[in-house]
Amino acid sequence: MANDIHPTAVIADQAQLGTDNRIGPYVVIEADTVIGNGNTFGAHAVIKRRTRIADNNTIAEHAVLGGLPQDLGFKERDTDVVIGSGNVLRENVTINRATKENGATRLGDDNYFMTQVHIGHDCQIGNNVIIAPSTGIGGHVHIHDRAFISGGVMVHQFSRIGSFAMIGGNSKITRDALPFFMTDGVPASVRGLNMVGLKRAGFKLEDIRALKEAYRILFDNRLSLEARLSKTGAIENIHVEQLVEFIAASKRGFHRDKPDFRAE
Repeated sequence: MANDIHPTAVIADQAQLGTDNRIGPYVVIEADTVIGNGNTFGAHAVIKRRTRIADNNTIAEHAVLGGLPQDLGFKERDTDVVIGSGNVLRENVTINRATKENGATRLGDDNYFMTQVHIGHDCQIGNNVIIAPSTGIGGHVHIHDRAFISGGVMVHQFSRIGSFAMIGGNSKITRDALPFFMTDGVPASVRGLNMVGLKRAGFKLEDIRALKEAYRILFDNRLSLEARLSKTGAIENIHVEQLVEFIAASKRGFHRDKPDFRAE
């Protein structure tokens, strides 16, 4: 099907558009962009150069995709924003380009970003991630599949947020947030399993029990961290294995629990 383009939209001749896109009033699509099929662009959305968007995304009003990285040391070079399919990016979402030559800020598939979410340069975001309003994601952050980040959260650059993690509203994330757990507060700390998220995702009872056991071991402060990781690694469960691998790959360390808090 042909593209439906509002007469006030400004689209560079060098932009590459697929088919069946709906482009609203005063949308700007710059040169050196690639747009797939079936996307919707709300009024005043701006798609800047070197942005690549796949199929069936909804880009709401005043979103700006592909802006220059907010890095004082950045010099203009060939870097991208690459966006998958089926994403919903609501009003005033901003996603910045990467900083390193031929690098890309990447967004996977079926994510939902609410109003005024900012994604910094070089971020790598998986699939089915939900981010609530007014949340800022610093540069080089990795967010794994099915994470949920509440409103007003600030995530420090180079941090990681694991799969099925839930981050509480207005939290300050300065280290890695563990997968499967709820992390909340200023300073942030682990508050237990993300039970709502795990149940909604259809986790089996035996998987939840294994993760509860892993939680108890990891935050048993009577043992050294090395001993805790060894005991956790002995639990035979694929999700616990993923948790241990996530911790092993950590460069910034990970958020811990409060001293007086224990799993139920």
